[in-house]
Amino acid sequence: MKTLKARGSLSPCSSTHPLVSNMPRKSSLFKHTLIATVFFLLAIYAFFSTFFHSPLSSSDSSSSSFLDLDRLSSHENPNNFPQKVKVFMYDLPHKFTYGIIQHHSLARGGSPVPDVTTLKYPGHQHMHEWFLFSDLSRPQSDRLGSPVIKVSDPEEADLFYVPVFSSLSLIVNAGRPPGSGSDYSDEEMQNQLVDWLKGHEYWKRNSGWDHVINAGDPNALYRGVDHVKNAVLLVSDFGRLRPDQGSLVKDVIIPYSHRISAYTGDFGVKDRTTLLFFMGNRYRKEGGKIRDLLFQILENEDDVVIKHGTQSRENRRAASRGMHTSKFCLNPAGDTPSACRLFDSIVSLCVPVIISDNIELPFEDVIDYKKFAVFVETTTALKPGYLVSLLRKVSEEQIIEYQKAMKEVRRYYDYTHPNGTVNEIWRQVSQKLPLIKYMINRDKRLTKRELSEPNCSCLCSNQTGIINSV
Repeated sequence: MKTLKARGSLSPCSSTHPLVSNMPRKSSLFKHTLIATVFFLLAIYAFFSTFFHSPLSSSDSSSSSFLDLDRLSSHENPNNFPQKVKVFMYDLPHKFTYGIIQHHSLARGGSPVPDVTTLKYPGHQHMHEWFLFSDLSRPQSDRLGSPVIKVSDPEEADLFYVPVFSSLSLIVNAGRPPGSGSDYSDEEMQNQLVDWLKGHEYWKRNSGWDHVINAGDPNALYRGVDHVKNAVLLVSDFGRLRPDQGSLVKDVIIPYSHRISAYTGDFGVKDRTTLLFFMGNRYRKEGGKIRDLLFQILENEDDVVIKHGTQSRENRRAASRGMHTSKFCLNPAGDTPSACRLFDSIVSLCVPVIISDNIELPFEDVIDYKKFAVFVETTTALKPGYLVSLLRKVSEEQIIEYQKAMKEVRRYYDYTHPNGTVNEIWRQVSQKLPLIKYMINRDKRLTKRELSEPNCSCLCSNQTGIINSV
């Protein structure tokens, strides 16, 4: 103790220089040690952040988002994330689904089968009804990426899906010579469907506002549409619907199922030697009369291939070759404003030239069609020489840009793509729910009204809108 005290005590006469000279050295050493420690800790933090807490990639993030929403689909929603819309699919009697496939087969010489659920749905341009039915027939565990949740209890449902094969029903006897078709009646099927729906409590509860029904073919459900017009209708256009039956606000525009094989080659025009291509029925009714006029104007133009052809396997192969070797594909109106040819053009990377003033297009909230399609007003397109002159001025670079844009959106028109048309239709349907709830509550407090014109609850399709020509 004495020794320590003696060493720790300094007399006023003692020299302080040794102590003073050591202080800077100790302070510097402390600073270096402190800095090294900080850097070491930062290095440890960076290591763990990089290898154990790395951010999700865009695809992982998307997947995580879907999983989070699925987990929050229960009544617990602690983070206030929006819940997915719950959809209940009716277990319709087979006469509205597989039974129609059976009748379609029998009308074409097929034989009856003991179990109609083993039948394959025939390929045609309105196969959306089959793909949507198949999607909701899968277990929910296989649908985690879907924008909607399938529920088995109707009491939990936000929306009710009616999986009637209305478009297939329409063509059961189509193309059959008189007397050779089956005794199947599409009109009778529609009457029975309306009676079936009106007999169910969930239809009666909200007057059908919260139901979703297929009417893809412009003539599908034509006899019963007045009875189901409150529902969300899945339609290709509004060409055969009155303003009080269909609207952009209430219904969903869906794409035709393309029948042409997707083009798998490179961008460019090297192998596309034809300027403009069209193959289809020359003679149509109503708005489709423009086709015959375009034939008269274009059939003698150089670098233009315009052919009359009906639906057949051979003609589809010829159309596929034509679209894959053409820069532009003509898309005039048919009997109604839309036609399947547009979606064949897109998957073929053949720039669509759309001549249909009243056309409505699917998914326009996320797709800008002006980025890959050329729109020409009808009266302008019928000016001799105008159309080919316009298209010949489009540079190769611009065509390639159109092709790249088409490839980016091609999945939206592919019903077999895991994140393609089916998911996009459900997304569109789910967005209708706030309006549906609005209309349900509105109807509860209104008395019966007789209206001579559509009221504000019906926003019609574009019949008088401004047309932008190229």
